[in-house]
Amino acid sequence: FFFCVFLFFFFFFFFQAEDGIRDVERSRGLGDVYKRQVSTQSTWAQLEVANEINNNRLRSWNFYNDALKDLEEKGKIKRPFIPDYCKHNAHMYYIKTKDLEQRTRLMKFLREREIQAVFHYVPLHSSKAGKKFGKFFGKDIYTTKESERLLRLPLYYGIEGNKLEFVVESLESFYKNE
Repeated sequence: FFFCVFLFFFFFFFFQAEDGIRDVERSRGLGDVYKRQVSTQSTWAQLEVANEINNNRLRSWNFYNDALKDLEEKGKIKRPFIPDYCKHNAHMYYIKTKDLEQRTRLMKFLREREIQAVFHYVPLHSSKAGKKFGKFFGKDIYTTKESERLLRLPLYYGIEGNKLEFVVESLESFYKNE
């Protein structure tokens, strides 16, 4: 993997056919090559700590997953299902609520506590481009319903344990009345 990254950067930087500044007005005094080098340095720095970043996110993901087990067992939410033969990268942590109305109430409840929880996606066939260029085949039994239930919880590198606990406590508080 790192060899491939090295080759990419090698060819990207050493086979440039420019003198460093493509457009003086748009570069604002910094040559394009310099800006790319700075960008590459920060990307390389991120690659060097990729395991640390991923392990941090995995710890946060696992915290959510363990802490929300009781709510799932009570039938209040659904947690992500990861088969035993799979390995995930903790890209996000989501829960599934009962329906769109409950998700909307929960988002408002969390927003009042300054917790940013967002819905995950709009199904392609419901999107503006999907309606214009696409067509849904068959019956929409699951796609829309499931997308309306998804709620992403805050998960990012460096999120502090007390913030994770606050999110879980807030979810437990919301579901006491549901």
